[in-house]
Amino acid sequence: MSEKVGEVDLTGAKQNTGVWLVKVPKYLAQQWTKASGRGEVGKLRIGKNQGKAEVSFTLNDELTVIDGTTDKTIRAPRDHPFTMQTVGGQTLAVFTETSSGQSEERSDGSSSVSGAGAGPDKIALEGVVVQRAECRPAVSENYMKLKRMQIEELCKPVRLSQQLDKAVTNNYKPVANHSNNLEYERKKKEEGKRARADKQQVLDMLFSAFEKHQYYNIKDLVDITKQPVIYLKEILRDIGVYNVKGTHKNTWELKPEYRHYHGEEEKLDE
Repeated sequence: MSEKVGEVDLTGAKQNTGVWLVKVPKYLAQQWTKASGRGEVGKLRIGKNQGKAEVSFTLNDELTVIDGTTDKTIRAPRDHPFTMQTVGGQTLAVFTETSSGQSEERSDGSSSVSGAGAGPDKIALEGVVVQRAECRPAVSENYMKLKRMQIEELCKPVRLSQQLDKAVTNNYKPVANHSNNLEYERKKKEEGKRARADKQQVLDMLFSAFEKHQYYNIKDLVDITKQPVIYLKEILRDIGVYNVKGTHKNTWELKPEYRHYHGEEEKLDE
């Protein structure tokens, strides 16, 4: 349920609307999602036998087709008798949640449109549960075939072993060295070849760089000075501070005594 919730519409409570809470099989709920047009999925019959209510549901014939099976004789059962149950002293209710800007169709046939925009979602009480029931399939040949297919699907191993007629020789050939390793070795050699410049010359390059920006990571400073990382870090420890946390984490900046930023000069002039 969304965190942005407005007022709860309790019209259903004022109308004393009673609803049924029915438990249905998983396959039946999946077949209902395939309904097209007006969304009609079947017919509900309510009768009485010796003073007791008899309720049954008949699934539409076009919704009995099971997808994902090659055996066309396997179909979902159509007849589903209800097993009626009492509420058992509990107070149960059914709510609907409508996102802001969407039209809402209530159980009594009326419709309304909630305000547009990103306002709070609308929650409405549709009714109070007055009857509980369980929708069970009638034992038939279709149902037994369906259950057998479901059991076979669950028993299938996740991984299958396959015997090869001949050995694979073209793919997955071993290599002397992978491209990633070769690139890493190349970079190490290039870095090792870099000659250490005079310390004062490196300091001049660093101060010139820090006049443009206050924060640098070590990779950018290596590109600017063309110096080995270890040598560059030795010099940076003398004039700089390494940030280990905050918004400028893993970057270097000059120590306060070496900073000459325009903003600080203006403050000193004032």
